[in-house]
Amino acid sequence: MSWHAQLSIQYALESGKTLARHTHTGPLRVLQSLYPEGDAVCHNVLVHPPGGLVGGDALDIAVEVQAGAHSLVTTPGATRFYRSEGAPALQRTRLTLEAKARLEWLPLEALCYSGCLAENRLTMDLSPGAELMGWDVTAFGLPHADQPFVQGRLQQHIEVPGVWLERGAIDASDSRLLNGPTGMAGQRCMASLFFVTGSPLTRQRRELALDSVREVIAQHPLASLAGATNPHAQVVVVRVIAPVVEPAMDLLRTLRNTWRAALWNMAASHPRIWAM
Repeated sequence: MSWHAQLSIQYALESGKTLARHTHTGPLRVLQSLYPEGDAVCHNVLVHPPGGLVGGDALDIAVEVQAGAHSLVTTPGATRFYRSEGAPALQRTRLTLEAKARLEWLPLEALCYSGCLAENRLTMDLSPGAELMGWDVTAFGLPHADQPFVQGRLQQHIEVPGVWLERGAIDASDSRLLNGPTGMAGQRCMASLFFVTGSPLTRQRRELALDSVREVIAQHPLASLAGATNPHAQVVVVRVIAPVVEPAMDLLRTLRNTWRAALWNMAASHPRIWAM
């Protein structure tokens, strides 16, 4: 039996407090809103009780952040794409930000099991003045369990319409991509951290975004496997490859807090669910 689950969350700033309202169908939930940083920033955890997707499953997530609101969304664990008997599994996420809204989109990694047929789509729409920090982390196989990614395929799509588009297909049979020096070079985790804005960044702010993370990357064990670029005036992105998830996630969490301080003048934040 396949599942089609939908979750819609709307964030609004009311009397200085960011409030979340949500609706859902199927096995997709949002936990209680938390305010560890005060009323202005609403933290939520998305939960998918089945724990993963098999062929034919679909998850649709829509997040809307209204003017002036600030939300942080994460998950308690990885999204798992399990082996498919022929039908693809699909996760679609659309993030919409109104003017002067802020969103931190920080789901934990997607794990592609050998034999999966998966599609993971992320679309971000930002109005002028809105800003988003987010990441996308994907790992192939289960190296700790000695279960390599030897069959299957992932279609990846990350887009800011009219601004930035990244599409790719990772196929277990594509040895040149997975193992070649111009591909993943034998690494089995790929990750991107992005800062996206609804208005073009000033040169000063763009350079601050790049320089601040490059300084951190240079001191990290993954320094030779990570880099920061500015593909568009409204996008700064850090790309990382690693043998497994943990070192990549360690770097991204540090860089996200670096951007928080440099670009938003906000203190470091570690959602409590990550420590559980």
